[in-house]
Amino acid sequence: MKIRIKGNSLRYRLTRPEVEKFHQTGYLEEKIDFVGNSLHYSLCITNQEKLSASFYDNQITVYIPASGIEEWKTTEQIGFEDEMKLESSDETLHLLVEKDFTCLDKVTEDQSDHYPNPLLKESYD
Repeated sequence: MKIRIKGNSLRYRLTRPEVEKFHQTGYLEEKIDFVGNSLHYSLCITNQEKLSASFYDNQITVYIPASGIEEWKTTEQIGFEDEMKLESSDETLHLLVEKDFTCLDKVTEDQSDHYPNPLLKESYD
């Protein structure tokens, strides 16, 4: 699972095996270690109707509505996107959770577990 943070925007990208595991367990977690501390980021199924997120005790958690998980796993649906109103201000947090596609550019990263890029006109398995 990849995470991208830019301003008030949070984006998670999941490979095929990660989408499958999330579908089965309802939870995924990764971490990055720093000297003396770690940042954890996770994805969790919720009964809420909209995407939401929390940050507590060095853990970012994005909550995805359970109602859309089956369709996401079994169709070409790319992901989930929403804006979350921040209680402490008039600001919003942009949330995006999506399938990780193969890159159009040549990269050295192993992308064998990524989804086919729709711009390459490949079909899903």
